[in-house]
Amino acid sequence: MLRIYAGNLPSDVTEQEFTQLFAEHGRVRSIELARDIFTGRCRGFGFVEMEGHEARAAIGALNGRTLRGNSLRVSEERPRGKKGGGRRR
Repeated sequence: MLRIYAGNLPSDVTEQEFTQLFAEHGRVRSIELARDIFTGRCRGFGFVEMEGHEARAAIGALNGRTLRGNSLRVSEERPRGKKGGGRRR
């Protein structure tokens, strides 16, 4: 199972539209759209979970694809590194 990051999404994208976009390339296990607390509109990014080979196919097909004038950025999610790391004195 791979978790995919999708960025530069239109603010009016719906969960159904987001799911259908990825479902063209395989079974979508789960989705998560980042939404603004006050307006409920998409904050421009979201995450999708798919099986490995299907996820890689979706990344290859959707990265750079245009959705309502926005060029999508689609990649495998990378874990965030620890901040800092230096010693305090």
